[in-house]
Amino acid sequence: MMTLNEFNNLSEQDAANSLEKCCVSKTWITTMIQNMPFTSADEMLHKAANIWYNTCLEADWIEAFQGHPKIGDVNSLKEKFANTTAWATNEQGKVAEADDVTIQELAIANSLYEEKYGYIFIVNATGKSANDILSIIKTRLHNNKGDEIYVGMNEQHKITVIRLAKLIEEFSNNVDMSSHITTHTLDTSTGIPANEMLITLKGIRDDQWKPISTGITNTDGRIPDVLPAGYKIPSGTYVMIFNTLNYYESHNQKGFYPEVSIQFTVKDKSHYHIPLLINPFGYTTYRGS
Repeated sequence: MMTLNEFNNLSEQDAANSLEKCCVSKTWITTMIQNMPFTSADEMLHKAANIWYNTCLEADWIEAFQGHPKIGDVNSLKEKFANTTAWATNEQGKVAEADDVTIQELAIANSLYEEKYGYIFIVNATGKSANDILSIIKTRLHNNKGDEIYVGMNEQHKITVIRLAKLIEEFSNNVDMSSHITTHTLDTSTGIPANEMLITLKGIRDDQWKPISTGITNTDGRIPDVLPAGYKIPSGTYVMIFNTLNYYESHNQKGFYPEVSIQFTVKDKSHYHIPLLINPFGYTTYRGS
């Protein structure tokens, strides 16, 4: 870890080597260096997002995907990705704790994913169990090739931001690392958070609803990283789809609604929180804080 001032004073080559630990896209790295020096960690965060979403193209996103080991393929960390071994191992820590059956299922799902899309499955694994990731990859395997690249590129940038925070000291105290959109689910029939609920955020692209992000609620019923920190989604109408069927089946319950879809409008850069209060025969939502 280094201070922002130390980073700003690195040679181009040393700066490139440092940024490569966060994202291996050459376009992203080169453009980040062109924007040096950064006046604050917050500026660095927002420049990183702007470059990723507005300068980088599909080929750059796919190039960045190649900088990661396959989820669950822990041994490859030591062999192929020496430059990011320590960080990637930590990010996949919960996957490494999984049982052999789940790891095998992940390996099969990863092979199916790579065969279908032509690149490896990318997900921000931080804080997620192997079963969480298995549920996410199975859901994303239903996306068509043109749509899935956008989900993958969002996951890639979540990882990039986490690694920037590991690289630059000022991120820990001076940067807002929250997502533009967050969600929280509560099962009012049990009075506890609705954990392990799959949720997909969609937006309109080419006059159709298209997936942007797929996540799964944690033990607190939340998905704090629907979007990468520093990225503000464009104004427009979006829909958040809650897979209540999967939730009820996994908790040995029977529910009336197989899914809940909540449409909402983003008008500015303020925080948008989309909570869901759910029970087997009804649900409520509101704009949270």
